[in-house]
Amino acid sequence: MRHLIVIALAALGTAMFLYSRTEWSPMHRWNRALGDMSLVLVAMAMALGPISRLSRGFVRILPYRRELGIYAVLLALIHAGVILFGWVQLDLMRLIGFEYHPGLERYVMVQQGFALANLIGVLALLYGAVLAGTSNDFSLRWLGDKVWKFVQQGTYVLWWLSVAHTAYFLFIHFLDFHRSTPDANWFQWPFVALVGTVMVLQIAASLKTWRKARQRGTGTAATV
Repeated sequence: MRHLIVIALAALGTAMFLYSRTEWSPMHRWNRALGDMSLVLVAMAMALGPISRLSRGFVRILPYRRELGIYAVLLALIHAGVILFGWVQLDLMRLIGFEYHPGLERYVMVQQGFALANLIGVLALLYGAVLAGTSNDFSLRWLGDKVWKFVQQGTYVLWWLSVAHTAYFLFIHFLDFHRSTPDANWFQWPFVALVGTVMVLQIAASLKTWRKARQRGTGTAATV
């Protein structure tokens, strides 16, 4: 049931992103719709932990983190496929910011930021694949509880890599002086709000956990 719910959510969200940009080329519409929805799913997974610590009533939905992470990675894989086949057309040099210069008869670097952002994206995708591949009961039994939890804590690394990758394409990539600057992507400020919300929830949950630990420590000291 959790898989079906998250699949429906992912499909609906992707469709909404897709049809919110009808003026774009098909490749870029699918590219951004898949990437943005993948980020939203990761954000939801990141938010469930802090929310459950702030309100115990949300503990029952905590298991959804597994499915949210799995389908976020699947969307990211399709997103990467759209870029490879549709944007850089399987030319891996273009993926890291190089273009072939006929006059020089060699590749030259033309987009340094594009290279760095895509390398961050590849790293996030590889990291996410490891997390998704171990998000199952078999891996938990095989790795053991401590090792499995250590691996899954890498979700924080995946989150910030995804944020850095997305932020570049939302705010920086299309500002090159020698090309016409397109209209701003409408997802810019919702993205900022999404990242800010996750940060606020994490800080609030950490403060609550810290206060409880302090209270327990004070109570123990008083008893002694």
